[in-house]
Amino acid sequence: MHHSDEFVALVNDAKSRVRETNLEQWPTLAAGGALLVDVREDREWNAGHAVGAQQFGRGVLERDIVQAVPDKDQALVLYCGGGFRSALAADNLQKMGYRNVYSLAGGWKAWLAAGLPTQVPE
Repeated sequence: MHHSDEFVALVNDAKSRVRETNLEQWPTLAAGGALLVDVREDREWNAGHAVGAQQFGRGVLERDIVQAVPDKDQALVLYCGGGFRSALAADNLQKMGYRNVYSLAGGWKAWLAAGLPTQVPE
């Protein structure tokens, strides 16, 4: 997908403040209790998502996360299609006081390429 220069600049600005993780680090984070959060849109989620992920699309994440995850120290690993929207979302969660947030580099595309478990909602 082609992204505008303005969008890429916004993402790069957010990435300067957030921690990225990768699939090699994911098992360690998961073993430590990290939650995997899919920030993609409903249509993307319904086409398939990572096993064990919770969905909070970008349109509702900031509105709903505090009620669902009140512990601001809870580790959260956010993913989207390729790692751009998750960086923006991680930046916002940090602004809301979450202290242990990561953006998954490569996102869903990397998850699929690695052959990690996926599911489609019933």
